[in-house]
Amino acid sequence: MNQSNQNNTPLFTKLKEYANSNPLPFHIPGHKKGQGMDKEFHDFIGTNALSIDLINIEPLDDLHQPQGIIQEAQELAAEAFGAKRTFFSVQGTSSAIMAMILATCNPGDKIIVPRTVHKSVLSAIVFADCNPVFLHPELDPKLGIAHGITPAQVEKALNKHPDAKAVLVINPTYFGFASNLQEIVRIAHDKHVPVLVDEAHGVHTHFHHELPISAMDAGADLAATSVHKLGGSLTQSSVLNLQGNLVDPLHVQSILSMLTTTSTSYILLASLDTARRYLAIHGEEVITQTLALARKARTQINEIDGLLCVGKEWLDGKARYDLDETKLLIHVSELSINGHEASDWLRETHQIEAEMSDLYNILCFVTLGDNEESIQSLIYALQDLAAHFQTKETTNQKNIILPDVPELVVSPRTAFYSETESIPFRQAAGQITAEFLFMYPPGIPILLPGERITEENITYIEENKAAGLIVQGTEDPSVEMIRVIRPKIISRRIHRD
Repeated sequence: MNQSNQNNTPLFTKLKEYANSNPLPFHIPGHKKGQGMDKEFHDFIGTNALSIDLINIEPLDDLHQPQGIIQEAQELAAEAFGAKRTFFSVQGTSSAIMAMILATCNPGDKIIVPRTVHKSVLSAIVFADCNPVFLHPELDPKLGIAHGITPAQVEKALNKHPDAKAVLVINPTYFGFASNLQEIVRIAHDKHVPVLVDEAHGVHTHFHHELPISAMDAGADLAATSVHKLGGSLTQSSVLNLQGNLVDPLHVQSILSMLTTTSTSYILLASLDTARRYLAIHGEEVITQTLALARKARTQINEIDGLLCVGKEWLDGKARYDLDETKLLIHVSELSINGHEASDWLRETHQIEAEMSDLYNILCFVTLGDNEESIQSLIYALQDLAAHFQTKETTNQKNIILPDVPELVVSPRTAFYSETESIPFRQAAGQITAEFLFMYPPGIPILLPGERITEENITYIEENKAAGLIVQGTEDPSVEMIRVIRPKIISRRIHRD
């Protein structure tokens, strides 16, 4: 990597120069550098930010067909991430994930995916009208979470479905576990099948050798990577990295243009440009510090009676091949409260916001923005939590039951566009859902269109609702009703592994 080039920020630098030239705008946005907006908001956001809230006027290039400063910024990002091409996204990683699938799958094609994919993957499958071949990740009965997929699962699926057009892998998972991505890529490439990676939680992996291997370093063809989650850019800014010859970059650009607003945010684009510089120049140093903080936190958490913070001892070389140690998955089943209640208590008592909570765990991210003080505040709060809710009986441990993955009866697209009726969710066992139902975060569906609802699914979802967790996806915001396919002969069957 050319470190001198990586010091450059062509997009951000040009934006500042343009703003400093003080042009008189007769174009959108209508607030015109903040002059035509609410004063309280103007004063809070500040003049500098509002001066670069611009659109694709000629001096500033166009994300839909970059030929100037955006192109230069994307080329520097490609160099930094070890990619052949990098595309900026101002609509989050969800848009980049959709672009990966729409660029590789046509209607009727098969795509091999883990069942625990983000809802954006399944939305893209609906849009593309392709057929998912689901791989079922290992379910952890101790922690109550799903892990990754294995090379053996991928090889078996490709042998059974040699006409599959792509393999999608989550690397790392939301909880920090990683599959043997390099081996999965080798298996898929032996059959000339591209590998797509949901790298929403792995932007930092390329910049430090003690983290799980990044998608580009593993040889994957496309990777949708959230720079905003863990890499220092603003919320909603991500990149799509590409390498190899199995996917046409011109087609990817065309698909991204179809999905992207024509009113692109230059504030978000500038944050990508500068986050890339920060990671390329300082990434190894600051990630080393971040890992040290996370490891110290993990050790101290494991010294607290009633708490368990998962570490590399959990690895098995298969579905749990590697671990991003900056993710602190804290198991609370030995306390007298569940994970969601623990998260609420931390917020209300210590003003600490966890990333996620479920019935059994809370998840905290240690990032480039942490320091000794923030980590010690977390440790103190967790010590206080455990002291308040110690119990001699394990209240949750015995009851960790994860529902089986439902039967996929018809394709998600067929179900989504079928004639439907709305019925009480508690009475929906045996019916085929036409809606998504997922916990958020992380946005992994418990049910997706085309799957048969079971009593076990209903019980699991009702328990999570009763515990106060966020369940959403149905048209009914209370999730009391669900749309199901009207009874009819189903002729379109779907493959599952």
